[in-house]
Amino acid sequence: MPQEVIITYETLFELLQREKERTDLQKLEPTFFNDVIGYIKDKKKIIEAKNDSMFANEERRKTERQLENIYKIIKELYERREKKIISIALDRSRTKSSLIDTTALLKEEKVVFDALTGLLDTYRDAILYSVLNEKMPFMQPSDLPSRKPLENKKTEADFKTALELKKPVRLVRFVHPVPKFVGPELEEYGPFDEEDIASLPAEVADVIIGKGRAEEIREE
Repeated sequence: MPQEVIITYETLFELLQREKERTDLQKLEPTFFNDVIGYIKDKKKIIEAKNDSMFANEERRKTERQLENIYKIIKELYERREKKIISIALDRSRTKSSLIDTTALLKEEKVVFDALTGLLDTYRDAILYSVLNEKMPFMQPSDLPSRKPLENKKTEADFKTALELKKPVRLVRFVHPVPKFVGPELEEYGPFDEEDIASLPAEVADVIIGKGRAEEIREE
């Protein structure tokens, strides 16, 4: 009987590192999304607890910072898996092979995979095979629903990082606490606790990394 995996900050970070270091899509527990939601809810209960003691306030502050990092980890984990799922769907559509391994897909991801594969198959037939048969591609507007704006802007704000800016940035994980400091353009950063994850302008990140206060989380 497989050992139950309890979601913690450390296990999420390990899952992200494993997904980054390995080419294949990594297996997750079938209840992964449900477990993550429960973990986030538990963190929010700590933040929303009505207790004004000094200890409780400090615990809330630490939990808020950790929750921000949890959002970043989950977002990057999702996007790395998303990229791999797209690649698997391309392989399936191109080769039509039933030997392509899809066992690592969560059931929610399998829905995405099937939709992507079907869409790729449809347009491959409509464009490539039409041209090979000396016919003009016959294209119709997609029946897929248009994407509606997210109602919860807070989530977008949580995920909005320097990665979205045009300036070169580095994703770093702090290995030591760093107090609030001012950057070269008088912008404020921090304070950061140990294990915090942040996207910083490259020149700022290089200084922090050079001082041994943080380490870069490298892209593939």
